[in-house]
Amino acid sequence: MAKKALISVSKKEGIVEFAKKLNELGYEIISTGGTYNLLKENRVNVVKVSDITGFPEIMDGRVKTLHPKIHGGLLAIRDNEEHIKALKEHGIEPIDIVAINLYPFKETILRENVTLEEAIENIDIGGPSMIRAAAKNYKYVTILVDPKDYDTVIEEIKQYGNTKEETRFYLAAKAFGHTALYDSLIYNYLIQKNNIEFPEVMAFSYEKAQDMRYGENPHQKAAFYKNPIKAYGIAECEQLHGKELSFNNINDANAAIELLREFKEPAAVAVKHTNPCGVAIADNIYNAYLKAYESDPVSIFGGIVALNRTVDVKTAEELIKIFLEIVIAPDFEEEALEILKKKKNLRILRLKEGYEKEYDLKKVEGGLLVQEKDEIDLDENNLKVVTKKAPTQKEMEDLRFAWKVVKHVKSNAIVLAKDGATVGIGVGQVNRIWPTEQAIKQAGEKAKGSILASDAFFPFPDVVEAAVKGGITAIIQPGGSQNDALSIEAADKGGISMIFTGIRHFKH
Repeated sequence: MAKKALISVSKKEGIVEFAKKLNELGYEIISTGGTYNLLKENRVNVVKVSDITGFPEIMDGRVKTLHPKIHGGLLAIRDNEEHIKALKEHGIEPIDIVAINLYPFKETILRENVTLEEAIENIDIGGPSMIRAAAKNYKYVTILVDPKDYDTVIEEIKQYGNTKEETRFYLAAKAFGHTALYDSLIYNYLIQKNNIEFPEVMAFSYEKAQDMRYGENPHQKAAFYKNPIKAYGIAECEQLHGKELSFNNINDANAAIELLREFKEPAAVAVKHTNPCGVAIADNIYNAYLKAYESDPVSIFGGIVALNRTVDVKTAEELIKIFLEIVIAPDFEEEALEILKKKKNLRILRLKEGYEKEYDLKKVEGGLLVQEKDEIDLDENNLKVVTKKAPTQKEMEDLRFAWKVVKHVKSNAIVLAKDGATVGIGVGQVNRIWPTEQAIKQAGEKAKGSILASDAFFPFPDVVEAAVKGGITAIIQPGGSQNDALSIEAADKGGISMIFTGIRHFKH
């Protein structure tokens, strides 16, 4: 009795060559629909599924492989006497190899203006059933869902007469991953169509983009995975030059890109260890970068710079004056790119357009915290001047700017800004006075005449008192503390203005 291989694929890459080699090795090929036609046209020895089942494809192909003569051939345990007896009794022949990939559901839902009916019609039923049946019976059946594995299977059959059990076991695990991803795409699509924000079951599936040399530290193994539907941001950047991105490179670059999105005007963002160390806006990208650099010329060394305008020659010449890990921009003038490439190891990334709303995830031991991303902007109508003195127009511009930055600084966070640039950033302390003192110390003389933004309210008036002493002229903070009155009193006493936003921006 000839061994049998069932082939039914939507992605036809390499399938004709694979089927011909199976023919040469004595396998009878069974196939359906378009795959059958392709194989037949290319002179592969192939029979239709309907010839095996004795039942035609019906309902526009919805029902063709859901039949005992197919699933019995896949699921029979070959050394179980009762199973073999049932095969003989019902005229079922074992199937040894299954090569399947599924209806293009992902490609369908990515099309513009696709209807729900079109999406539903591209949900594969028979394919996952056969994949799961073959994978469950991996001790006897080889399941293939990835064309990359065709050659391995052929070589093992040539060498051993069959695939090795360890190979079949690996391919079975890969097959279940294939159907898990497929089902999660369908599930998440239908959840969205039902407008369910936090469903009872959260199903996330990502595809591996690359293995990493190591994780945050050299002793940690790591890999990078991408959203299988719509990659964007750091996951969709095009690398134009430099060494392979590391785990920390990707994490830091993501932080830079998220902050950069806050600004419509020309902006430059410098990031170190996921925290901004210099941020500025200006009338052009060159001036924005210079201001960001001058914000903290010490910390920017070895950091990441993200820009939201095309990098010109003048800006490129400034960027290469110091050691940077990564430069990110939407584009680069040809000559500017050549200048940057003089730095052999500088990673240069082209940031593509596009953004999708998604969850913010925080892994905890044994669980997952899921929330909306913090994307709220200031509501000008809800801003409340709580001091006797109101901010000037210039101070208001800097207060709005600093509020966008402080949202992206690890809590407890304080940002000092002046003339559209940060001058001091206090990061991640366990109380609010320490980041204030840190920011003022970093700013030095630049603190005088600057404004202060805080991600959360002041539990005590000490922050305001330190601000007054440092020469800061205006403050923006959420408000809402039991001691707000003390902070307001301190601001009035110091002759500075203060605004309450009613919005908190914790970032842990």
